[in-house]
Amino acid sequence: MSLPAAARGFVVFLLVVQVVQGLDDWGVTYSSTEICAVKGSTVEIRCSYTYPSTWRGSVNTVEKTLWFTKWKGGKPVDLTTESEYSGRVEDLCENNICTLRIRKLRESDSAQYKFRIITNQAVYASEPVTLSVTGLQVKVSNIYRYTGYIWANLECLSSCPPTSRPSYIWYKNGLKSPKQGDSFNDYFYPKESYACAVKGYENSPSPSVCVNGQDCNTVAYSERSICAPKGSSVDISCTHSSYEYNVQSKFWFSPERSHQWKNPSQPEDLSEDTQYAGHAQILETWRGRSTLRISDLRDSDSAQYLFKFKTQNFEWRSDLPGTTLTVTALQVQVIRATVQQSNTYAELKCHSSCSPAGVSYVWFKNREKIPKTTRSSYKDWFQHRDMISCALEGHEVFPSPAVYAPRLPYLSRPSGEIEEGSSVTLTCSSDANPAANYTWYKKNGNPNVPLLSERPQLVFRSIQASDSGEYFCTAENKLGRTSANISIDVKYAPRVPSVSVSPSDEIKEGSLVTLTCSSDANPAAKYTWYKGKRNPDLPPLNEGPQLVFSSISSSDSGQYCCTAENKLGTKASKDISIDVNYAPKTSSVSASPSAEIEIGKSLQLTCKGGANPAATHTWYKDNHTLPWGSKDIYQLASITLEDKGNYHCELKNKYGQLNSTSVHIDVQYAPKLPSVSVSPSAEIEEGSSVTLTCSSDANPAANYTWYKKDEDSPRASGQIFTITDFRAEHSGSYSCEAQNKLGRSNSTLHLIVVAGGSMKTVAAGSITAVIVCIIFLIAFLLIRRKRSSKPTTEAGERPDNDAQVRIYDSPSAAVQSATPEQEAEVCYASVRFIKNQEEALYSNIKPAHLRRHKKDEKDKEDDVDHSTVTSKSHSATAESERHEAAEDPSALYSVVNKKPRVLT
Repeated sequence: MSLPAAARGFVVFLLVVQVVQGLDDWGVTYSSTEICAVKGSTVEIRCSYTYPSTWRGSVNTVEKTLWFTKWKGGKPVDLTTESEYSGRVEDLCENNICTLRIRKLRESDSAQYKFRIITNQAVYASEPVTLSVTGLQVKVSNIYRYTGYIWANLECLSSCPPTSRPSYIWYKNGLKSPKQGDSFNDYFYPKESYACAVKGYENSPSPSVCVNGQDCNTVAYSERSICAPKGSSVDISCTHSSYEYNVQSKFWFSPERSHQWKNPSQPEDLSEDTQYAGHAQILETWRGRSTLRISDLRDSDSAQYLFKFKTQNFEWRSDLPGTTLTVTALQVQVIRATVQQSNTYAELKCHSSCSPAGVSYVWFKNREKIPKTTRSSYKDWFQHRDMISCALEGHEVFPSPAVYAPRLPYLSRPSGEIEEGSSVTLTCSSDANPAANYTWYKKNGNPNVPLLSERPQLVFRSIQASDSGEYFCTAENKLGRTSANISIDVKYAPRVPSVSVSPSDEIKEGSLVTLTCSSDANPAAKYTWYKGKRNPDLPPLNEGPQLVFSSISSSDSGQYCCTAENKLGTKASKDISIDVNYAPKTSSVSASPSAEIEIGKSLQLTCKGGANPAATHTWYKDNHTLPWGSKDIYQLASITLEDKGNYHCELKNKYGQLNSTSVHIDVQYAPKLPSVSVSPSAEIEEGSSVTLTCSSDANPAANYTWYKKDEDSPRASGQIFTITDFRAEHSGSYSCEAQNKLGRSNSTLHLIVVAGGSMKTVAAGSITAVIVCIIFLIAFLLIRRKRSSKPTTEAGERPDNDAQVRIYDSPSAAVQSATPEQEAEVCYASVRFIKNQEEALYSNIKPAHLRRHKKDEKDKEDDVDHSTVTSKSHSATAESERHEAAEDPSALYSVVNKKPRVLT
């Protein structure tokens, strides 16, 4: 056995050998069977026990263990239920080891303590352990008396020899002395008294003794502690003596009332305190004894009471403890109870920590006296609503508090709305005696609901939406059980909304489509719909959980989102895409860079039109299907004249087809080499009207301008240039320029004046020869063309754009030096045809007389004008322009007969 250090070794093991009691596997082992302890200390009595697991063929289990010193009604009285041990005793058992702990030992605690084991099969009682409680005493020895003083030895003793050396406190005339140790010797005055105590147990000092063995200054209390029931009366007594016989004053006081004193260091007479007026009096039964009697004890009377006296030369001011009074009310203790649905069978006991012996008790049910019950215990059936109390007979006005089953619990929660994340405390309280034990449950349809808490309060540090629901609190004591419920509705901001689409599969234009927005929120959320990203500057599409398209159209395709909002917050859904399927519609074709396109450039045609799913494309030109035209873009890398025409596309998907509007492609090109004609085509008489006509193949149509050589300003504009009165000054080179936005081209005409008269016959013959040559030339060219047309022209090649006619009526040096074969070619001319140029280039042409004598030619030059028509494109080089005056191999000559001049 181990004692607390505070006991300072004042427990003595008189028999330290372990003793095992019992047979057949039953046994109790004590640390010691005899214990001695000092009054006021704490003692522990420890044992271990064994028992058979089976007894007489049945399983043997321990139901109860107890310590006892007394028997009552043939049964041992559990020490923990005895009033004189109330508040001072503990019975601790664990793993077959039990310890009885008794605090504030009294001399009345000296007894034999027994341990009992109760199983479901048998009862086993051990041999006793003897506890002896003794107080301290001061022993005076080796006394030597002198005049006026005494020499002596003082020793602090106990009947329990210490096992260690404790510390001691000494008191002189009631006040603490600096003396230490268990003994000392000194000189003492006859009037002095001394007492001792173990340090830590100052409330259990030894009685004060006079060193001289006769009268001295001392106060000795009859009891250090008194316990009395509320409403009863108590006497607190002491004996006092004085070295001087003349006591001037004496009174009782309580340190707990010091706050009422005028001077906290100067105690005041208790009989003059208003709190004790009428129920406290001082009794002097004989000289040297004083008694404080307090009647009708109240709870407030619990205090320490001390006695003080004063003589002429001495005042008793004690540091020693006085008498401590504890006023307790009676209590009804539930020894055992069997709770049923509507009633309870219980065994009750009326007791207090200081119940007096030999008194009768009175029991009450619902404040009505129960007849024929005078014992401290009472057994009966009780309803759950019954209230049972007890009182001491003769003190019925001071009954114990009633015991009863728990009343219907009162549940409380924070006022107002409960928001998610806040701290919430649910409180359960029930009027019950003994006090109720509380358990919390949440209703969730499970009969085996786990408990949430076993305290009066159920705390949610950060409550969540999932904590919403109905909660039950059960209040239970030994006499009954009852429960109540409370609901919690946790408010929270909307969760992220989810959006569903009906129908969930393919959406066709014109069908009914419903978008539904849902969000978990409390209070319920308000819904708002938006198309595209939520923009506070744009009005919402709709308000409400559903967005309905009674006949959805392709323009309704896009991203949609909804917001859920309540007073606690707003959440937006993820975007959901609506893809409306529809047949092709509103189709058109666009040309890039333009529908008017220059020949040789690239052209891109784009088919535009809405369709979902995407449409397939088919391209048409002039209603004929184009190869490789299956995409929305049709590309022409280098456009030709054959590409001119009307184009359109066809769009088709599983819902339908549509032809686009058509676009006309206009292929444009710069003017071709202009053709120039002279009218009249026969002989032109001087003074007659001459019309020059210029034409050129061009797109867009060419604008024409006529120039005369060596003149800066144009002579005329337009396709036709007319000279109404042709004169010699009109002779010269005329050029026709054809121009549009893509380029220009020109041809030059030489008009030469020839002398009239003798030349008429020659001219007539020349014309006839020229016509014959032309006929033969045409026949020759047709035969040659027929032969040359046999090889096939490669794809993509085009005929030459230039057409030149070289006809000479006056042979140049080049012609004169030509061979006969060359001369034949010159006579018949070389002609290159321009594509689409159907008109021939006509002029008055005379064949050259190649065998004519040079002199004749020279003689004729003065009378003949040679006209040359020169064709040159806009892109002619600068070098050819510098040789403009030279004889042009592509020149066209025209002869104008000049009328004889009349000389005056």
